[in-house]
Amino acid sequence: MEPFDRVRGLVAPLDLPNVDTDQIIPKQFLKRIERTGFGQFLFYDWRFLEGKALNPEFELNQERYRGASILVTRANFGCGSSREHAPWSLLDYGFRCIIAPSFADIFFNNCFKNGLLPVRLSEEQVEAIIQRVRVSPGFQMTVDLQEEQIQAEDGMSYDFQVDPFRRRCLLNGWDDIGLTLQHEDLISQFESRSAPPLPPISA
Repeated sequence: MEPFDRVRGLVAPLDLPNVDTDQIIPKQFLKRIERTGFGQFLFYDWRFLEGKALNPEFELNQERYRGASILVTRANFGCGSSREHAPWSLLDYGFRCIIAPSFADIFFNNCFKNGLLPVRLSEEQVEAIIQRVRVSPGFQMTVDLQEEQIQAEDGMSYDFQVDPFRRRCLLNGWDDIGLTLQHEDLISQFESRSAPPLPPISA
């Protein structure tokens, strides 16, 4: 998993509450066995018209948001099913941080396990960021996990909090496997003491 320390990037708005995981990555694309390649299907039913032409009415399709790495959205983002493909698709599309007033619990947990930082801010703070993005083409912010702070060049600044254990894992790029491997020496020692000797192989 790629470590997350600090990201500075373009901010894109998704001004919708209760965005569920079937809208983030529709079910027909869950047959892939890799973790990569899901970004092309992100928000598929909103991004594309019939015939796969880009939907000009969908805000994220605007040229001004191309290459955005920070998504700001509304409450209860990631509700619905528990599919881990949702953070995979957001990451593969290019987002490293999602800012919202609240997240569905399972989606929130899956983000941390895949290197995507979900940041909770108040409704008022989220509204202020969305309004600033709308009136300021090219609006960028810096999300600093080390300092637990969001800043913009125009002086906008917000503090946020992340559980210390999750923060440590993200800063070091440890998913569940990586975290377990921090104790690889102890695991090997235990296995060497506990494993019974193998029986001789008969000819």
